[in-house]
Amino acid sequence: MDKIQELQHIIDNSNNIVFFGGAGVSTASGIPDFRGVDGLYRKKYKYNPEVILSHDFFMQHVASFYEFYFDKMIYKDALPNECHKKLKELEYASKLKAIITQNIDGLHEKAGSKNVLELHGTIYKNHCMMCGKEYNLRYMLNHKPIPKCECGGIIKPDVVLYDEELDENVIKEAIKYIKNADVLIVGGTSLNVQPAASFIKFYKADKLILINKEKTNLDYLANLIINDDINEVFKKVSVN
Repeated sequence: MDKIQELQHIIDNSNNIVFFGGAGVSTASGIPDFRGVDGLYRKKYKYNPEVILSHDFFMQHVASFYEFYFDKMIYKDALPNECHKKLKELEYASKLKAIITQNIDGLHEKAGSKNVLELHGTIYKNHCMMCGKEYNLRYMLNHKPIPKCECGGIIKPDVVLYDEELDENVIKEAIKYIKNADVLIVGGTSLNVQPAASFIKFYKADKLILINKEKTNLDYLANLIINDDINEVFKKVSVN
């Protein structure tokens, strides 16, 4: 059988699937990744995007941070693609137990998925650094260039910036699901971002599937590798 048929066979015969995804999951929805041909790392800015999206840069250059953030990180009109929709169907069919995502775009929730672990947070949640009050994305967009709380404090997006720690509870949940999974599907990620990429090594079973356009550093761990756009792959997958 070809690789798509093999993937379909594995999905059909499992009720304990976990999905781990990265930026490539959302590119078909019009959200560019960082490292692709048209990614943010290939654009020219005064500062490297990795620098702009760091904790220190936010604290020291909040205006420049928000100029970049609102321009390049917010895609509020983006819609779920076939990958998001199929994962939701797999969850509703009681086959998929959890989605672990490195994305902050909220498209899995927009597609209808319920058990989504957002390793790097989400653009839809924000909080005042002075009093802790929470704000939604609409408030942020309506209070540019620097969103401020009613108390006068600067509001920070609940996204994990470089040099910030991931949420310990989210980490524990993600590792728990990966450890207990029968099937682990990893898609749309180069597996270069740490510590998230290291979580894959907690998988203990023998059905690790890697779906990515390019090779990854952890290909040697995989039982099935499909070098293709994950959205195109999921277009060919059916949920029975």
